[in-house]
Amino acid sequence: MKRPPSLPGFAEMPMPPAAAAAPARPDQLNHRARLRERFVAGGADAMPDYELLELVLFRAIARRDVKPLAKALMARFGSFNAVIAAPPGLLREVSGVGDAVVLELGIVAAAAARMAQTGVMGREVLGSWDAVLDYCRIALAQERTERFRLLFLDRRNVLIADEAQARGTVDHVPVYPREVARRALELGASALILVHNHPSGDPSPSQADIEMTARIVSALDALGIVVHDHIIIGKGAEFSFREAGLL
Repeated sequence: MKRPPSLPGFAEMPMPPAAAAAPARPDQLNHRARLRERFVAGGADAMPDYELLELVLFRAIARRDVKPLAKALMARFGSFNAVIAAPPGLLREVSGVGDAVVLELGIVAAAAARMAQTGVMGREVLGSWDAVLDYCRIALAQERTERFRLLFLDRRNVLIADEAQARGTVDHVPVYPREVARRALELGASALILVHNHPSGDPSPSQADIEMTARIVSALDALGIVVHDHIIIGKGAEFSFREAGLL
């Protein structure tokens, strides 16, 4: 019988070692039931990160003990959020992670980002600043290369579009003021918020960040378009050009 093709973007992987693939014992199946009951009764607050990760892994790996894999992923990446946001290539470096696990974690990450985006899209962002910051953290905080996003606002400061402008290296991302201005005009935007991340974790702006922001502000100012802020996302902290008096 012809074997069905793999999902796009997910290469065929060898089966995990036999010990890791052994069917779950009855006590392990009972463990799954207990975790589900605790989640139903108390939600995510009732369990540590590795147990919440186990619940996600249950959907990808049927009838096997996933606690060792959950703990291995936590040890490798440090937190539930970091595991969910980890790139497929790095996830596959952990023994026992195959296509099903990568896909399931990717679905959870996409769902979290979509929910956060729903909380800000179509809303007046200056009055929903905490939600904007939460969305930016989810979208960028765990990225391992610099990424630059543009939040386009209308005359009422309602978010009308959120777009990735560029992807860079671990410490640099190229952004072109002409392209930013062109896209703002296409969308009929009256204002923007610039957002990018620092994979190092330190959100402090570099001199290049400051100069690039000044060039974008100058290009947009000539068109009557306001830059409300430039936010740099680090790990556990953010930097606001507006609050720092750089805008």
